[in-house]
Amino acid sequence: MRNTRLQSMIEAAIFAVLALALDMFVPSIKIGPSISISFAMIPIFIVALRWGLKIGFLSGFLWGLLQVIFDPWIIHPVQGAIDYFLAFSFIGFAGLFRNGVQESLRTGNKGKSLALIISAIFIGSLARYFWHFVSGFVFFAEQLKGFEAVWFSLTANGITFLGAFIFCSIIMTLLILSSPRFFVLKQEVLKRF
Repeated sequence: MRNTRLQSMIEAAIFAVLALALDMFVPSIKIGPSISISFAMIPIFIVALRWGLKIGFLSGFLWGLLQVIFDPWIIHPVQGAIDYFLAFSFIGFAGLFRNGVQESLRTGNKGKSLALIISAIFIGSLARYFWHFVSGFVFFAEQLKGFEAVWFSLTANGITFLGAFIFCSIIMTLLILSSPRFFVLKQEVLKRF
């Protein structure tokens, strides 16, 4: 049990570093100064689908901490906490689908696996960008007045959310089709996918 716990924590840390590397070194799709679409969340989704909610949250939190260290954009301490620690941690909500994904992969149910993984990506992405939306309209309201701040944050974060969801879904689908064993902890019970 202890080795499994240690393995999960090590994977959480390694995949957080991988997410940071993807975010910093792989070009993202930029649509204006406030909208940037990338697939850097994929390592956190993988950890969450392998280990579940807690380890997914931990890995997302570590990625947020690394972002604060290496590439912060903070105008207020509360905004920094929301944008980096809360938002990145909430990607781990994809871990809610862990049991279903693990079981469908073990039984070789390709359609169910893909549907669950895409649902997990949707929930994890939505949870992350909800917090970016909150931060956007609360802390950037000085530049934009009233409803304009809410609308701007909803539009910018909504487009980023949809783009990241689609981008991550495509790449995760390719990953699951090419190597489903990567997502399953006990590889010896995986049936022919």
